[in-house]
Amino acid sequence: MEDFWFYLKMGLDHVLDLGAYDHILFLSALAIPFTFKSWKKVLVLATVFTITHCLSLMLSVYEIVVMDVSLIEFLIPVTIFLTAIFNILYQKMLEGSKSIGLHVIATAFFGLIHGFGFSNYFKMLVSGEDEKVTPLIGFATGIEISQVTVVMIVLILAYIVQTILKVKQPVFVWAASSIVLLITIPLLYQTFPW
Repeated sequence: MEDFWFYLKMGLDHVLDLGAYDHILFLSALAIPFTFKSWKKVLVLATVFTITHCLSLMLSVYEIVVMDVSLIEFLIPVTIFLTAIFNILYQKMLEGSKSIGLHVIATAFFGLIHGFGFSNYFKMLVSGEDEKVTPLIGFATGIEISQVTVVMIVLILAYIVQTILKVKQPVFVWAASSIVLLITIPLLYQTFPW
């Protein structure tokens, strides 16, 4: 049980580490187009992200899939950039859409990429251990708790900006997604593998 708590804390730290803010940036971009009324949809997306993130960790830990680290490090900011672009371009579609199917598919794919980004470090940690399921479950739990925290903060901030400051949702989505894009551009440059 001690291992579980250690890896749970690691999952929390992995997402909430401000020094490695790519996770927070992606989750923010993911939550930006939604209102507080649609918190269940955002929770579904965060859970899909957690599941696929952990799936890629598992595939890596058991050496079923081995990925090029430099390519993955570049693809992580690409996923953030694409999510922010999607928010801006498809804003009207998102307002009236009841289905989040496209979001789920993209989030699942992006979760796999983000998981492979952390897999080498995680693999080093569990390499000497016989039992790898408990660390994966603990880590997944920590990730899910921290991701729900991040998306709820984004939804609360969106609510404050849109309700109290009277900023219309399309303006908020455009402005917040543009900020995410501006923050992501240097990450794309720094991680460009070729």
